[in-house]
Order: sequence, then structure tokens, then C-alpha cells
Amino acid sequence: MQGTVDGFSYGIVTPVAAFLMACLGGALGLRCTTRSLRHRDSFKAGWLALGSTSIGTGIWTMHFIAMMGFSVQQAPIDYDRPITFASLAVAVVMVGIGIFIVGYRGATALTLVTGGTITGLGVATMHYLGMAGMRLPGRIEYDPLTVAFSVVIAVVAATTALWAAVSVHGFLASLGASLVMGVAVSGMHYTAMAAVSVHLHGTPAAAGTGAGAGSLLLPMLIGPAVFLILAAVVVMFDPLLVMGDPDWQRAPARSAYRPGVPAPGYGEPANWTARPAGRGLRRSAPRGGHRSQDW
Repeated sequence: MQGTVDGFSYGIVTPVAAFLMACLGGALGLRCTTRSLRHRDSFKAGWLALGSTSIGTGIWTMHFIAMMGFSVQQAPIDYDRPITFASLAVAVVMVGIGIFIVGYRGATALTLVTGGTITGLGVATMHYLGMAGMRLPGRIEYDPLTVAFSVVIAVVAATTALWAAVSVHGFLASLGASLVMGVAVSGMHYTAMAAVSVHLHGTPAAAGTGAGAGSLLLPMLIGPAVFLILAAVVVMFDPLLVMGDPDWQRAPARSAYRPGVPAPGYGEPANWTARPAGRGLRRSAPRGGHRSQDW
């Protein structure tokens, strides 16, 4: 029999919470990637790894928070834990490949398309692998056209995110990019869920009463959520990530000077008090006929 699917068992709570987690992971990933590109130091690989883990974890957490609101009216839902955590590993690894390609090969059109495609396919694989870990007394079927559309959304969203990581600078600009990324990831998820139909085995009486999977998924989400919080703390304590380069760290501009030509005022004292005797200003003789003298 056909199961009655409800993707919003808790109303707007799960979509909003899922969106916020996607935005958090995206913001952390974008800022870490920007840090690695603007400051090529010995920690470049570490910042890229932290960025890819943040994005992958954020997307995975977003998916399963949204799935807490998914229910089938006539059937209970359970999840296979190894497959569920395997989907997290897929998300982190595939996102990492895309980010490392852009981080080490540069932001050319080819690297953005290649990295975005790999990252987008990783996001889609994470989603459908996570769905494969769902356990219920029946089978899940998908509409192929809607599935293809969701994969396209994932690839476009991932490519846009990588472009933003290398092109958008400044805290407010990165915040806006992370919001757009959260919308794109959430849109991909709910587009993919629109392709789902459930066919149950047996009768409604045999299948039992439907239930959401919130109590099952919540313990699994604690670890990734804690990681995102810790990653946010790392970002907050790096001023180069939050505020950019402070003025006092910037080298003086030299573009106005040519080699071999002294800068304007070169060799002159900084102020009149530093002028040597005999070259200073002369003051007029005071009343009484006294000779003028140097300052």
C-alpha cells in the first residue's frame, strides 16, 4: 500500500533549524577557505581541512535535522547507524576534494567547475546514502526527473560556494554568501525529498502507528553539532578570519616610488625640532638691538 509521507511533522521548526546549521557550516567553511587562500603559510592544509569538514558536517547535520521532521503515517522509521555515519564521511571527503582542488590549483574556471561538480555529487551522494540507511516496513521509490534536478541544484550550489570562498572578502559579504549557501542546500534537500514515495508491506494495522525519527537521530547529531561549535570558536579567535588584515600589519605602499628615486621628503627631518643648527629658521631681532640667532 502507499504510505502517507509527511516531511514537516514538527512544522517549521525542523526546516529553520536545518537551514541554520547549513548556514553555520557554510560560513565556517567559506571563512576557513578564504583564510587558506589569502595567507599562504604552513597551516594552509589545516585550514582547508577544517573548512571542508565544517561544510560537510554542516550539510550532513542539516539533512538529518530535516529528517527528524520526516514521518510515514502508517509506519515507524529507524536508521542504520553505520550507513548514516558513512554518509557523513562521504560528505566530508567529497567536499574536501573540491576545496583542496580550488585551494591548491587556484580559482580558474576549470578548477571551480571541477571542484564544484565533485563537491555537488558528494552532497547528493550523502543525501541518498543517508536515505538508504532508513529502515521501515516497505520500500522507498524516487521520481528520476526530480532526483536529477536535485543533483543539478547540488552541483550549482557547490560551485557557487567555491566561487564565493575565493571571491568574496569581508565578514558581511561572507555572511551573505553563507545564507545563500544555506538556501541552496536546503532547497536541494527538500527537492530531493519531493521525489520520495513510500510503498508499505502489509496492512496499516500490521504496519503499526507512524512515528518520526527525532528520538533516534538526535543522539547521532550531538557529535557533529559539537564539532561545528568548536570550529566556530576557532574561527572567532582568529582575527584574520573575522576582521581581515589589520592596518598595522600591512606593509607601506611602495607603488608610488621608483627604484633609485628617493621618496618625497627623503632625508628631511620629520619635524622642525629635528633640524640641525645653522639650517633652521631665523627669528627677527627682538627689541633692544640683540642679534638674531638660530632656533
